[in-house]
Amino acid sequence: MKTFTDLFIRRPVLALVVSFVIVIAGVQAMSSLNVRQYPKSDIASVTVTTVYIGASAELVRGFITTPLERAIAAAEGIDYIQSQSSQSRSTITVRLKLNYDSNKALSEISSKVNQVRGDLPPEAEIPVINIESADSRFASAYLSFTSDMLAANEITDYLNRVVQPRLTAVAGVQRAEILGGRTFAMRIWLKPEQMAALNVSPAQVRQALAQNNYLAAPGSTKGALVQVNLTANTDLHTVEDFKNLVIRQENSALVRLGDIADVVLGAEDYNTEVRFSGQRAVFMGIFVLPNANSIDVVKRVRTEMEQIQKELPTGMKGLIAYDGTAYINTAINDVFKTLAETLLIVCVVIFLFLGSWRSTIIPVIAIPISLIGAVFLMQVFGFTVNLLTLLAVVLSVGLVVDDAIVVVENVERHLRDGLTPLNAALLGARELVGPIVAMTITLAAVYIPVGIQGGLTGTLFREFAFTLAGAVAISGVVALTLSPVMTAKFLRAGDSERGFAAKVNGVFDRVRDWYGEKLDATLRMRPAVYAAWAGLTVIAIVMFVMLPKVAVKELAPTEDQGVIFGIVQGSANATIEQTTAYTEAAGKIFMDFPQTNFVFQITMPDSGFGGMVLKPWDQREETAFDLLPQVQAKLGTVPGIEMFPVMPPALPGGGQFPVEIVLLSTEEPERMLEFAKQLQAKAMETKSFFFPPIIDTKIDQPQAKIVIDHDKAASMGLNLQQVGADISAAVGGNYVNRFNIAGRSYKVIPQIKRTDRLNPEQLKEIYVTGPDNKLMPLSTIAEIKEKTVPRSLNRMQQLNAVTISGMSGLGIDQALKLLEDEAAKILPKGYTIDYTGESRQLRVEGDKFLPAFLLAVILIFLVLAAQFNSFRDPLIILLGSVPLALFGALIFMFLKMPGQGVPFFTNAWTTSMNIYSQVGLVTLVGLIAKNAILIVEFANKLQEEGRNKLQAISEASRIRLRPVLMTTIATVAGHFPLVLVSGAGAKARNSIGLVLVGGMTIGTVFTLFIVPSLYMLIAHTIHKDADNDSGDAEIDLAEEHAPEPALRFEEPALARKRADGEHPDGHGTWQPA
Repeated sequence: MKTFTDLFIRRPVLALVVSFVIVIAGVQAMSSLNVRQYPKSDIASVTVTTVYIGASAELVRGFITTPLERAIAAAEGIDYIQSQSSQSRSTITVRLKLNYDSNKALSEISSKVNQVRGDLPPEAEIPVINIESADSRFASAYLSFTSDMLAANEITDYLNRVVQPRLTAVAGVQRAEILGGRTFAMRIWLKPEQMAALNVSPAQVRQALAQNNYLAAPGSTKGALVQVNLTANTDLHTVEDFKNLVIRQENSALVRLGDIADVVLGAEDYNTEVRFSGQRAVFMGIFVLPNANSIDVVKRVRTEMEQIQKELPTGMKGLIAYDGTAYINTAINDVFKTLAETLLIVCVVIFLFLGSWRSTIIPVIAIPISLIGAVFLMQVFGFTVNLLTLLAVVLSVGLVVDDAIVVVENVERHLRDGLTPLNAALLGARELVGPIVAMTITLAAVYIPVGIQGGLTGTLFREFAFTLAGAVAISGVVALTLSPVMTAKFLRAGDSERGFAAKVNGVFDRVRDWYGEKLDATLRMRPAVYAAWAGLTVIAIVMFVMLPKVAVKELAPTEDQGVIFGIVQGSANATIEQTTAYTEAAGKIFMDFPQTNFVFQITMPDSGFGGMVLKPWDQREETAFDLLPQVQAKLGTVPGIEMFPVMPPALPGGGQFPVEIVLLSTEEPERMLEFAKQLQAKAMETKSFFFPPIIDTKIDQPQAKIVIDHDKAASMGLNLQQVGADISAAVGGNYVNRFNIAGRSYKVIPQIKRTDRLNPEQLKEIYVTGPDNKLMPLSTIAEIKEKTVPRSLNRMQQLNAVTISGMSGLGIDQALKLLEDEAAKILPKGYTIDYTGESRQLRVEGDKFLPAFLLAVILIFLVLAAQFNSFRDPLIILLGSVPLALFGALIFMFLKMPGQGVPFFTNAWTTSMNIYSQVGLVTLVGLIAKNAILIVEFANKLQEEGRNKLQAISEASRIRLRPVLMTTIATVAGHFPLVLVSGAGAKARNSIGLVLVGGMTIGTVFTLFIVPSLYMLIAHTIHKDADNDSGDAEIDLAEEHAPEPALRFEEPALARKRADGEHPDGHGTWQPA
């Protein structure tokens, strides 16, 4: 029966044209694809920050955070809301739903904030709203600026005026945020003693500054012919201007600001210290827009920085201290290297199996055509070049050759039977139209559940799935169009009987004979085979169910991204000088590691952040995982601070730590902290956490309350508003207004000197306005009471929240279960738990695999049922291959393959249960089913020719052994580099590679023996005369007759035995059906 393959074989130019069109379309698409780390996804968060200088955390929560939270919660597209109320600051973080329009969310949240701005205290600053990608809590790049000649505020001013505007203007930059800078400010350091002597209260100073540093806008004159613009010197500009400001008049003498205060051009605050490899610096973080390509953006920033460096002031240096895209670029380059290695290995494997370059070139040609064609499909669907689509391309190398290999092997078999190349190609291609279509559709269909899956997993793997499916589909087209044409032109009768090809065929003959003997033995002992199959299937199911309890379960494996970050927690009452001394010691520890490239630190009085950027992967033997426990041990010796080394999150949207569980309740933080500490203690009992889990709520912040005797104040006729204003003006540090320098405005901040507010007791000596406007010490009407309060008041979803964070060797899932089980025991009614970061991702996404896997199996079953017009054949194919392949894949997770120098059955295994290994399992279903399809389809055809069921499956298994082994070994060899690869992004490739290699190797071995036995149990017995079927098998010969149908599908050795009346296994004689 003719098929469409005849058209291409008889018109080879048409086949070439089809292939050329595929290649041209793919080549033109290459230059238009964007490059990024992961497929494009909109994972964004909106941050609302409000500063209320001098306000306590409780005051901030009640008057700023609460009204803002209530308003923001009404906005659409919100996943969850977190807030932190601390001294002088409210920070609300709104995490948006995946792929929700971030611009729409920003607009709506801004509108909600504006609605309640009038309800906020008038002294609070205007809320600042930012939107940023939630891919990481860190910037995409950090720039360092240092100088031996300029002060920190001078460097900061230059960055504000010159560098920041230029970098913000770079396409894709969301903001260029100055970190650790010291912005100019006019600091009015008040002297309480002089003020008391001259009877000037702090509130009077603020009032004088507000009234006499006024930005006037007088307008202009308008005459009949002339208009003159007007200005007025009602504002102050220089230090001398401020010193000469008259505060009050005392007995005809003028009291000027310089008489009662030191006026200096200083900085807004002095509470941040930045170091770059030990040198004081100012950092600038480059944050990328949520929908921008970070690789392209940082590349443009680098280009702009090259020009900026040439224009920096004398003595000032600027460089890119940390480039988060370096890991992405290295990982992508490593994938390209793996791709090249895979191509080479597959080509060598094909040559070793086919034995001649003529045969090898045919499936090898299919590889670039299929891969380049897949690039065109990526362009059509709007995909990008990223780690996952490149991984799909690497995986497809071992898959796209399968169909072409089967074509070549089948045509060569007919050549050995005596057909001419043309007729061998015609017949061989016709026989394989059904199997190739079935195999192609099966492998493509297996990715549909992955591609249409929702959530983060679906967003990330949609491009992976459809890219791989597209490459496989194009390989099927090539196998049915170009490959048959090339076999007709390239292959020659007798080539397989000479030279290296003859040796290869001899080896395969011996392998086939050995397999035939073992196969006949298993077919004679089918009940034992069924029992073994049932046992392995049950074991595979048990392993699948038990896997989360045995192996590490995580959403994605943590990668060596070339950096180890450090989270610093200091004492609640520490000063910046004290904490900086300790963080400098930690920085020296970082620098002492020979694998360190450079170190950066950002230190604040009670917290900090830093990191050691490691040398490139090819310049060090140790991975970040090797260094992590060493770093942790040495940091533990630093006194005065706690510093926790962490790895960057593996997937977009991760938090600071892998394990992040949140207790929610309406109870006060003090009560909630008791339960959190019990969970912390339980976690430490397991000795599985690298350091004690961190509790974000700490009730150790000293707070002094100024208790005013209201009765005494009233008897003295005091105004409490005036008293409060004097205290705030003296201690608060809030700015009054702004002044202008060279076109830029800066804050004016009055405050008593630091030496006069070293401890709460000194506040008693502050002078406030008393009777008759005479100053008196605060101690006259007030006393100081000290207590300890939380450092910050945290909430999530408008409930009080306490977060427990950490890193566990058990993996995220097991660590969370441990904490969840203990929480269920100890938490009273009214408490709930929630998650953030990677833990939230795992709990939301972690249970989606099983439905996707089952849907993939069902789709394959339906596709095969439609192809075979039977429900029995798909059962044979799937039952005989899938459970056994799963057994082969899962057993490697149970074995816990160790790393170098690590004993077996420790926590250092090769792979975990993650989205990469799960996608590998789905892929495995399609791959292993292809082998069974080849056998079952051919057995059915032999039954139609007159063989009985036993003869058909025995002969089909023998004849299909070679293509099954060739495609399997090509696939395994092509994927094996993924198992061995190291460096950037290696963990993900290791996971999927190990699953495919283990599953295909073990699954194929079992499939070759199990499928024939299940065929005998389940398959239809087809009663059909060979003579009646002869018309279907006839071909349009070029003046030549086909061989006898009985020999048409046999290997030459089998045909010779048949002609001599021998049974194919060499025992007895063949009994015709």
